[in-house]
Amino acid sequence: MSSSNTNLPPRSQSGSKQNKQPPKKKKKKNGFKTFLKLILIIIILGVLAVAGYLGYLYYKADSGVLDTGNNNPVPAEKSAKVKPVTMLLLGTDYRPETGTHLSDVIMVTAFNPDTKTVTVVSLPRDTKIELKGYRENKANAYYPIFLSEEKKSGKKAEDEMKTMLSKYMDIPIDYATVLNFQGFRDAVDALGGVDINVDMNMCYRDKADGTNINLKKGEQKLDGKDALDYVRYRKSNCRPRTQGSDDFDRNRRQNEVLHALIDKMQSFKGVTSLGGVLDAMDKNMETDIENDQLKNMIATYWKVNKENVKFMPVTGTWKSPYVYVDDAELDKAKQALKDEIAGKGLPAATDSAEKANP
Repeated sequence: MSSSNTNLPPRSQSGSKQNKQPPKKKKKKNGFKTFLKLILIIIILGVLAVAGYLGYLYYKADSGVLDTGNNNPVPAEKSAKVKPVTMLLLGTDYRPETGTHLSDVIMVTAFNPDTKTVTVVSLPRDTKIELKGYRENKANAYYPIFLSEEKKSGKKAEDEMKTMLSKYMDIPIDYATVLNFQGFRDAVDALGGVDINVDMNMCYRDKADGTNINLKKGEQKLDGKDALDYVRYRKSNCRPRTQGSDDFDRNRRQNEVLHALIDKMQSFKGVTSLGGVLDAMDKNMETDIENDQLKNMIATYWKVNKENVKFMPVTGTWKSPYVYVDDAELDKAKQALKDEIAGKGLPAATDSAEKANP
């Protein structure tokens, strides 16, 4: 540490040998060197943080701290490093104060390792599902039904959801991950909140489950509770009432918050907060992905740009109690997932940049 003192501007002490050189020249030279060293230190810290980020993720997966519950080996040809992977993402409304498991967030995703792109199809929670072998119902009602039948049927609810939505979306779904609302709140808090431009005033209260949504329009940093309120908000019971929203608004806000979370995760704050994020998710997440495959996905997609994540919310017509999805939009979403699997999805942002600036 003492050697760095020679790079500091000399002190104005009479009789000092350092003061024999022209002060202005010495100060300018050393100030520039100090600036360069500061930049270099920041870059080194950034590189070390990224290395630590990957190392920490690998440690979490390898040590079983994330506890996927699946230690089966993954054949090299099925590794997410070389093979496209599909996953069902369910966000349930479970909170300690409710105990319910309705899947308010339903997303089918496809990851492609060659293009480093992801396609995410978001279905309205009230989508009317009509499939052979299943009683028609809202999309978000099936997971709690399958959970209640697990002991009798011997089939895991996550597997049943994969089977059903594979038929509905006309693609094979490899994995299922279920994250509850508490995990979402804790993860956002671990990141220090997310920056969101709230599009309107929102107010709703429910003493039964402790819901207290009270958001004001405008740009602001939302903590975990407010971010969850923002994506969940549907109607108002306050005075004065605030404007209501539907499933399509909710899907749009989900995508907005997910984009903000991607930005935050790839920031220095995200890197340094990773432990808290993973711990929050681990306690509130169920997944059937193998530990080795989790590491493969981490290595392949951890630095994906938000420009390379294509969100496709499916819309339709609301007629109580269902959303009747638009068939043309649903077909378009299905094709987008198939294109992603086939490597015909969005080109990687880095590749596009290189082509634009050879």
